[in-house]
Amino acid sequence: IRPLEALPLPLPPPPLLLLLLLLSRAGALHPDELFPYGQSRGDQLLQEGDDESSAPVKLASPLRFYEAQFSYLYVGTNGIISTQDFPRETQYVDDDFPTDFPAIAPFLADIDTSQGRGQVLYREDTSLAVLGLAARYVRAGFPRTAARFTPTHAFLATWEQVGAYEEASSRVPPSEELNTFQAVLASDESDTYALLLYPANGLQFFGTRPKESYNVQLELPARVGFCRGEVDDSKREGPYFSLTSTEQSVKNLYQQSNLGVPGVWAFHIGSTSPLDNIRPATVGGDLTKAHPSPPLEQSFGPTAAAERDYTEDNLDYYDENEGEVEYPPGEPEDAWNGHSSIDVSFQSKAEPRPLGGPASPLPQLTASDRPLYPEAESATLDPQTKEGRALGGVDTPGLNGRVKASRQQGTRGPAPSEIEGDSLDPTRGAPPPYADGGAPPSEEGAPSAHPEGKAVLLNYPVPAHTPPLGRGRQVLGVEDVIGSSTEVFTYNAANKETCEHHHGQCSQHAFCTDYATGFCCHCQSRFYGNGKHCLPEGAPHRVNGKVSGHLRVGHTPVHFTNVDLHAYIVGNDGRAYTAISHIPQPAAQALLPLTPIGGLFGWLFALQKPGWENGFSFTGATFTHEMEVTFYPGEERVRITQTAEGLDPENYLSIKTNIQGQVPYIPANFTVHVAPYKEIYHYSDSAVTSTSSRDYSLTLGTINQTRSYRVYQNITYEACRHSPRHPAVPTTQQLNVDWVFALYTDEERLLRFAVTNQVGPVEGDSDPIGVNPCYDGSHTCDMRAQCHPGAGVDYTCECASGYQGDGRGCVDVNECAAGSHRCGPNSVCINLLGSYRCECRSGYEFADDRHTCVAITPPPNPCEDGSHSCAPAGQARCIHHGGSTFSCACLPGYTGTGHQCADVDECSENRCHPSATCYNTPGSFSCQCHPGYRGDGFQCTPDPSSGLTPCEERQRQAQAQHAASPGSRPHVPQCDERGGFLPLQCHGSPGFCWCGDLQLHAVFCPWLTIKGFFVPICSEPTQRPRTVCERWRENLLEHYGGTPRDDQYVPQCDDLGHFIPLQCHGKSDFCWCVDKDGREVQGTRSQPGTTPACIPTVAPPTVRPVPRPDVTPPSVGTFLLYAQGQQIGHLPLNGTRLQKDMAKTLLSLHGSIVVGIDYDCRERMVYWTDVAGRTISRASLEPGAEPETIVNSGLISPEGLAIDHFRRTMYWTDSGLDKIERARLDGSERKALFHTDLVNPRAIAVDPIRGNLYWTDWNREAPKIETSSLEGENRRILVNKDIGLPNGLTFDPFSKLLCWADAGTKKLECTLPDGTGRRVIQNHLNYPFSIVSYADHFYHTDWRRDGVISVNRDSGQFTDEYLPEQRSHLYGITAVYPYCPTGK
Repeated sequence: IRPLEALPLPLPPPPLLLLLLLLSRAGALHPDELFPYGQSRGDQLLQEGDDESSAPVKLASPLRFYEAQFSYLYVGTNGIISTQDFPRETQYVDDDFPTDFPAIAPFLADIDTSQGRGQVLYREDTSLAVLGLAARYVRAGFPRTAARFTPTHAFLATWEQVGAYEEASSRVPPSEELNTFQAVLASDESDTYALLLYPANGLQFFGTRPKESYNVQLELPARVGFCRGEVDDSKREGPYFSLTSTEQSVKNLYQQSNLGVPGVWAFHIGSTSPLDNIRPATVGGDLTKAHPSPPLEQSFGPTAAAERDYTEDNLDYYDENEGEVEYPPGEPEDAWNGHSSIDVSFQSKAEPRPLGGPASPLPQLTASDRPLYPEAESATLDPQTKEGRALGGVDTPGLNGRVKASRQQGTRGPAPSEIEGDSLDPTRGAPPPYADGGAPPSEEGAPSAHPEGKAVLLNYPVPAHTPPLGRGRQVLGVEDVIGSSTEVFTYNAANKETCEHHHGQCSQHAFCTDYATGFCCHCQSRFYGNGKHCLPEGAPHRVNGKVSGHLRVGHTPVHFTNVDLHAYIVGNDGRAYTAISHIPQPAAQALLPLTPIGGLFGWLFALQKPGWENGFSFTGATFTHEMEVTFYPGEERVRITQTAEGLDPENYLSIKTNIQGQVPYIPANFTVHVAPYKEIYHYSDSAVTSTSSRDYSLTLGTINQTRSYRVYQNITYEACRHSPRHPAVPTTQQLNVDWVFALYTDEERLLRFAVTNQVGPVEGDSDPIGVNPCYDGSHTCDMRAQCHPGAGVDYTCECASGYQGDGRGCVDVNECAAGSHRCGPNSVCINLLGSYRCECRSGYEFADDRHTCVAITPPPNPCEDGSHSCAPAGQARCIHHGGSTFSCACLPGYTGTGHQCADVDECSENRCHPSATCYNTPGSFSCQCHPGYRGDGFQCTPDPSSGLTPCEERQRQAQAQHAASPGSRPHVPQCDERGGFLPLQCHGSPGFCWCGDLQLHAVFCPWLTIKGFFVPICSEPTQRPRTVCERWRENLLEHYGGTPRDDQYVPQCDDLGHFIPLQCHGKSDFCWCVDKDGREVQGTRSQPGTTPACIPTVAPPTVRPVPRPDVTPPSVGTFLLYAQGQQIGHLPLNGTRLQKDMAKTLLSLHGSIVVGIDYDCRERMVYWTDVAGRTISRASLEPGAEPETIVNSGLISPEGLAIDHFRRTMYWTDSGLDKIERARLDGSERKALFHTDLVNPRAIAVDPIRGNLYWTDWNREAPKIETSSLEGENRRILVNKDIGLPNGLTFDPFSKLLCWADAGTKKLECTLPDGTGRRVIQNHLNYPFSIVSYADHFYHTDWRRDGVISVNRDSGQFTDEYLPEQRSHLYGITAVYPYCPTGK
């Protein structure tokens, strides 16, 4: 009797008994063990089709989903249930979670039940058999909170033998891979639970291909999970819970379970009690992360997946090389093996060591050393009373028992009360430790080997040496340590931050000091700043930024957005130069008096008198500068906000400026003069204020007008409050601006400011002293040197840190070449102007000093040491995923799970030619042509030397076909004694006979009726008279001498001599349509690369006119271009942030599918590949420009594209031809660089400075990244380990890094051009397609989000995303600079 047989349960049994019943079952879920279904059970049948939705099902009793109550349900073809009707499938089927509507998704994919390929059934049920079976599952999965759950209603939806959507094809039969799965929603008056069931062999396909992928090979794994949908009118993303994100995690659905029965998954999905998110059962299964509703500003949340380990955001420690690994199933029957005694050990998932320090087995909890949490007690079976009793169970504080607050805003794991894991009283000792003292290797987190009779419930690690607690509720004191491991957080009274843990917040040119209440950063000698940002004294500095404004100039409104600002400061004499480009002329002219816009940089980097400090010494590189300026006499008022956003990788200050208000009109050609002035600045802990008035004059010829304005300034910044204020720095300082210059040039469209600044005492506060040249900037030191005052007017010059010379002349020190760097062994030194940086080689990581590289101790590799459980090496391969995790995959020619692989009988698949014999061998097969034929077995042609006639050859071929497929009944021609075709040919019996000519074509003949059968009367075969087409063809061939040239036309005739509707001129691409008499149909002649659609005797339909594909000119500045199907989009950047509200369509290309895209910065041209038109085209970014096709032949699937603006060449990949080619930018001088050892070439990138070419090949069997010279020489593999589907590739000319986005490993990684220094930037991507780098950010298109995602290169954090209003897949992406990168 099966333990899960659907019998009514009047009284709920003890939870442990349910668990034992479930775990004692044998193997995976059998298809017969699904909940009963079928139309005989009352199921309704969903209409067959590709995107069907049921009518609303009115529930007899409402069910709860999350916090809400619903009375209607809808069932969709695509493996989904909702509380509302579905949108069109293109709006959600190919997208990742979350959806914007409520969703219960047992298998969300593009499913099609057309033409009888399966069925979808659904019903509401109140039978005792169904409710009893649902109750058993729920009570077993939630023994503490649902021990007495008694459902009153259940809703069942079953997808039986359904198939994936496939494009219709007459040549390829529909796939035989069909899926069966079921969802059951059981509810009582207060709670709803979901059961997802996947029987053994019920999942034969694991994802579907997007309809918009065209011939770009791509398959998206099915999504499984729950989503609340948008929760309010603000379209805020609601909470969601995702169980899968990779193909392997989908496979795990029928192999694993979270309640002990492989293929069965249970979830608490709704309640009258607060339920922040879905709560999964945890008995013997792997948990996932949940995603609560984010705040309004939330834009990102990591995808929760059943197979994924946890990241830095919620772990005490993590492996930065760990990817998204899969966790194949445990074997419950092996764990229990019929023993009634239970020993539960708690082990971490896929970790080489426990939380508590060095490698050792995790401590096994016993009844005596478990901490008691009354609110988290678990029920076990008392051997005396046979009833449930409370034990001191451990309710782990996170999904994996690891303690750390989530740093991801808007996301969190379940609270302790949300975890349903049971702690069962162990009755036997702990299993012995692994031989090497660590955890045994596990296949992707599967249960480790353990002694017979030991049941291991995974994912409950506990802190090492947890102190026992007394009875009653215990509260940790503020000084209590959570665990003795130094890697676990501790809490103290002040929660004090110290240098030991936070020195990384300091600049690399600073030191960290601990104080009573915390730590502070202080710049080292010869550097200045606030400690978090330090710059070298005496060196010049640069500022980059954007300026936007909404002004009224007089009474005229003027607007400008994200125009460029650049500033250059000579630090050793206080000069600051500022230039702002492309401000409209009326506004630029009116802004001339507002020298404080550039004056900010003068104050920041002012020349410092002894004992006085400039602004940067206080603020560092993050602050806000607000000004309010009132003009007189008109009292116009304008507000200016300048926000500093840190230093970029080159130590340039990034700043954003916004100008709002009204300014007086200044006529053109007037010049503005501002006299030198002085300002008093007042300093407090985190703010600086100043108020002053200034006069300025407007002059033109003899006209001279004087006006004035008053300016209020407020600068706020974050100061370190832990260190005592420096007593030597007064709270009031004076800024002397000795020279002011303002100019606007209409030709260059540049607004310029220049000031010279000194900061010192307020006049009158000190006795006047002689002015040293160091203090007034009159010294002759190099601009990269620091001036040191001496006695009187004497001074000396010293080159700034990172430069060398006599101080009058300074040049950059190449610390890398000179050996003066601090980069340790196993690191790479990279020289920068005035500095350098260190990068660790592959296999090493930085020590705490951020200069020394220490080896990353590689964990045990089960694939190398043989401890894996894969099939023999000749049948399967072991794939290492880091740590002790691995997966198994059968080799080509074998099929199975990877642990067990069986030979594929290719001969049953008719792989050989019909005139060949197939021989199956282990893992392979061979084909051999029949006697009388020659070839390789895959293609066989009659052997002329055999002496067989055409009839004998056809006869032998038909006989061989019948021998290979006994069930087939091909026609076997009848031959006469001379080997010719008999006039009378029959098929099987006299009822199927006809007369044939010399070529076996049927001909007209009289018939006789003999015993009820029609029998043709055939004369001797005669030759069919030649048709017009055949006669014309023969005449032309004779005229051409038997062999026409490639450019000579020869009519094309079919087997019956009729004209083929499509005629082409020789081997060219010039084609046209003809009627039945061979006459050209007017208007059908095509250009090369375009084939007309021809219908015999009927002209093709007229093509409707489409809009001109004119270029809409982009705005000035840096922006991104992305390909989205039939258009190219434009997305501006403000610094590195996405200006989403400024995005627009740059170019519309009707009928195209744009994939690859790149930009020629020299001629301002955008280039793209088109897989629909099989062309490469370009267009200027000038207004009204039209596209120009430059390559229109010899292409099948052009994808990746790269432009070399130095050499004026382009490079592209063709995944249809498996080629990499090169041509000039006009399409001339075309050359194939590589056409061998390529399987699926996709992305391509060029380094024009060093002359290197890089490309990816996402061959699933052996993916790789290769490189060569730009001439195709020195080809070599750069990366071929630990990569999956390298879709995107970019070379960053600034950091000199080659980086790629991998849709298989979900990682963004970078390496140096020689393949060393490989490091992971981000390891939780969704499904990247293309990537580009700019400044310190990466931007990639994503097929899950259908948008552009930005990632910070240094932190690896997602920083922003842009989702176009029109949702469809985005392909290539490139960055457009306002200049060309230099070759320095």
